[in-house]
Amino acid sequence: GRVVLATDLDGLIGTFPRHGLFAYETRVLSRYRYYVDGDEPQRVVVSNVEQHSWLGYYITRQPGLKWQEDTGSGEMEPQSEETLELKVCRTVGLGVHEDIDFTNFTQVEISFPFEIELDADFSDQAETFQRKQQGKLTRHWQKLSARRAELSYDYRAMHHYSHQGNTGTARIHRGLVVSIENADSPVQYRDSKLKFQIRLKPGKSWHTCVKFIPIIEEKTLRPLYRCRQFFGIRNELDRKRHIFLNESTDFHTRSEPKLAGVVESALLQAKHDLADLRLPDMDHGDRAWVMAAGLPIYIALFGRDTLTAGWQAALTSTQMMQGALYEMPKWQGRVENDWRDEQPGRMLHEAHTGPLASLGYNPRTRYYGAATTSSFYPVVLSELWHWTGDKNLIRPLLEPALRALRWKDKYTDLFGDGFYDYKSRSEQGNENQAWKDSRDAIVYEDGRNVCPPISTCEEQAFVYVAKMRMSELLWFMGDRDLARRMFQEAEELKQRFNDRFWMPDKNFFALGLDSKRRQIKSIASNPGHLLACGIVHKDAAPKVARRILQDDMFSGWGVRTLSADHPAYDPYSYHRGAVWPVEHGSFAMGMMRFGLIEELHTIARAMFEVSTLFDYNRLPECFSGHPRDPEHPFPALYPKTNWPQAWSAASLFSIVQAMLGIYPFAPMKTLLLDPELPDWLPQITLRNLHVGKAVVSIHFYRKGNRTRFDVLDKRGTLHVLRQPSPWSLTANFAERIEDVMESLIA
Repeated sequence: GRVVLATDLDGLIGTFPRHGLFAYETRVLSRYRYYVDGDEPQRVVVSNVEQHSWLGYYITRQPGLKWQEDTGSGEMEPQSEETLELKVCRTVGLGVHEDIDFTNFTQVEISFPFEIELDADFSDQAETFQRKQQGKLTRHWQKLSARRAELSYDYRAMHHYSHQGNTGTARIHRGLVVSIENADSPVQYRDSKLKFQIRLKPGKSWHTCVKFIPIIEEKTLRPLYRCRQFFGIRNELDRKRHIFLNESTDFHTRSEPKLAGVVESALLQAKHDLADLRLPDMDHGDRAWVMAAGLPIYIALFGRDTLTAGWQAALTSTQMMQGALYEMPKWQGRVENDWRDEQPGRMLHEAHTGPLASLGYNPRTRYYGAATTSSFYPVVLSELWHWTGDKNLIRPLLEPALRALRWKDKYTDLFGDGFYDYKSRSEQGNENQAWKDSRDAIVYEDGRNVCPPISTCEEQAFVYVAKMRMSELLWFMGDRDLARRMFQEAEELKQRFNDRFWMPDKNFFALGLDSKRRQIKSIASNPGHLLACGIVHKDAAPKVARRILQDDMFSGWGVRTLSADHPAYDPYSYHRGAVWPVEHGSFAMGMMRFGLIEELHTIARAMFEVSTLFDYNRLPECFSGHPRDPEHPFPALYPKTNWPQAWSAASLFSIVQAMLGIYPFAPMKTLLLDPELPDWLPQITLRNLHVGKAVVSIHFYRKGNRTRFDVLDKRGTLHVLRQPSPWSLTANFAERIEDVMESLIA
């Protein structure tokens, strides 16, 4: 949902600028600390139970105890031998519910003060270091009964804005109610602290509930959970979450070899992460929903993120694709608005809800500065068609897809040379608007930034595959003339691209063309995406795949965004050296498409191996590009990485789909398989895989040097054939016939 609690390592909120309780990208709680008898309790262990729930154990010494060291008893401490335990249980669901319990494990009656220090500042996520907005914050304390009280924070701000013809006055009203309920002793509020006086006999416990209720404009976010509700289906959010988890594909491997067990646990974690990133306010029914991009920073709709995560995770469920495809047309550009980089037909980049955007300090409530989203929309629509075969789902979405491609053709060929460019028109827009959108993402060979307009290589590929996929869709939907035109335009773009972007001296594709139409010759990961799109000529594909796996590009943990030999390389840089798991989902599909199985297995192994270095086998947004060697036994996290991140989680499903050669074509009730399992994953079983109206379970296993499969169960009509996908650029006619015969005999 829209509420995120980011704490210090001790589970509390101190002075770290990016920590706090955030609701709709607003920090509604900026400080939250416990004090027992004037001292902070000692953390024993704190941990998530699930993504939305948390448990913390703290202990402190018996108040007033004079401790005498027992030299014959090792490293005993007063906290563990005369223990006063503080246990804290939290659940996040709209608001936050917290249970606070003290237990006296000493043999004497004790009395002590307990204080909770708290405050709110209502800063935007983007201004926790330096504040821009100016508003009025009031605090109100109300004692409701002997065991119940409320502390209310009320924040109101106003801003007069004027940006490139966009003028007006914006106002926000946000607040937080801290409700103390069921307290076993009276509570007071003084000096920014809630104060309790607690008396406990030996073995007895003390309890209170603290509820955090954010208020965003007229919306009150009351907690959905009650005391100690860690498990089970307790509310509407739980119900929808369990629909997804129960109906999605399950993946099972054996525990040996070791990495095979990692595959199963990483996929399970990824599935739960996707469920936990759901934005319920953007649901289109129980089975069509939208993900936030990542925690804790990107709790917002990002167009290309949710589309990318949707198609990469389609092997486990199409619910995310459906939600993204239904939601995006609501935001599609209608007019020309330079401040927002909006144009008719252009798909949204991001929609933020924090104070700075809401008050008009920036255009991010509705910002369009991404070239990628408009190309991805038709591709993802085609993927939904392949997985569902449902014309009723697809037909209403054809026009938004066509409008997106018309925007590409009308507005983004800035030089009239048949290539697609980008250049921001907004005073506060993204300077780079391609796949890599940070300010310094696109650099010349000497390290200088390239100034837009720029035609990056992958953006040409994305338009190519969008038009190819739309031509197929339009053909099936009956618009044959437009389908032919789309196909012809795609083929012409492919020829132009290979002629203009190929660098014979480097056996690689140029990163892009600059404003003088010169090749940008830096070696980067961008050309890896060309393989999945199929825009490269067949003889160039192995060269691209092998180049991104050379030592300067492949760290051992993954493919760097920029060559380590480049003068601008920085292993910590977002787009000039870090490793992004999401890219590997695309690389994997491209390598399978061109029959580059050894290369596919290399990047797949790297992703699952690196997942073992992170808690829960959860891949972060990105990590450093340090080489995998004795001096670097593990990479570093990017300093502000989101973790979990939607498209990092989704990329693992795409990698598995590539290794299994899975190509659904539900319109013809067909599932094509061309599996190539590595020795570190000798078998895997997929259960509850949905293709159209059919549900199938399949066991894949290595036998000798060949991967085979058995259909374990099938409900509904579905033809399961061993056959490379129609998009394969390596399979010949004889091989296809042989595979079909094997499937029929089996």
